[in-house]
Amino acid sequence: MTAKHRFPLCRLPLWAALLVLACVPLSQAQETTDEPDSVAMSVEELRKQVIELNRDLFVLEEDLLFPASTQFAVFLSVETGEFLSLDAVKLKVDDEVVASHLYTVRQVDALRRGGMQRLHMGNLKTGEHEVTVFVDGIGPENRPYRKAATYQLDKGTGTATLEVRIRDRSADYQPAVELVEWE
Repeated sequence: MTAKHRFPLCRLPLWAALLVLACVPLSQAQETTDEPDSVAMSVEELRKQVIELNRDLFVLEEDLLFPASTQFAVFLSVETGEFLSLDAVKLKVDDEVVASHLYTVRQVDALRRGGMQRLHMGNLKTGEHEVTVFVDGIGPENRPYRKAATYQLDKGTGTATLEVRIRDRSADYQPAVELVEWE
């Protein structure tokens, strides 16, 4: 073969691509034109699988870190909140501070509208425990206000859950703080 009958090197990839496309049936050629859509669908499916896997891993991690036999959780709720503008909460279990939180205006507003905050989640051995919560804020007549509540918890082998309830007492126009165990 002489040099003038050879294909130039710069045209070989184009020639090869045309040959491949000529050999591909029309149905497969149609699929290749829809490739961006199928890739997007594949990426979306992978994203969904990653989200499901992440959720499953989170549940497994929670079970490993906080087994049901030692699990202890404390939630906080505010009912109306007209007599107390919440600033901070500190939680002690057996004289050890396990949680403290400073509140923003948006967080207090969410709590007043019926929201509930998970204040603490951890492990607690079975037996007797003293749980104390300290609530700071601005009380009636714009005075600094601090209230504490204590609860004697008899932790069994199951999950123990307490709720810190801050509510208004209209009888004396004061806020009330109480710890209530969930059944």
